[in-house]
Amino acid sequence: MLRPVLHSKIHMAKVTMARPDYVGSITIDAGLLAAVGMRASDRVLISNCRNGARLETYVFRGEPGSGAIELNGAAAQLVEVGDPVIIMHFALMSDDEYAAHHPKVAIIGTDNRIDRVITYDPDGPAHR
Repeated sequence: MLRPVLHSKIHMAKVTMARPDYVGSITIDAGLLAAVGMRASDRVLISNCRNGARLETYVFRGEPGSGAIELNGAAAQLVEVGDPVIIMHFALMSDDEYAAHHPKVAIIGTDNRIDRVITYDPDGPAHR
């Protein structure tokens, strides 16, 4: 049996653009994608930490080093520039794959630059 589990996460990035008139998706700096193993066209769940909105969309690859976190199309209605968001990517895994997997998390700082990348044991203690 395959189950959807957390593959990777970009934690507390700031929205840099919201374009409701653009084709739907989220554009993410390619460097951020590479740091956690996300790819263009991957499905992601986004949580807006300002207003609690959650939405699902797919990834567009942004310019490396740009810090881009751009919500496009209908998703742009749920955010404002500057909102902190958590971007979560899930993958289907067997129990054996799950046992060996450690989700990669990019902790984001100023200007959407990576402060650090961590991995954690999903069966380990809660993270704070």
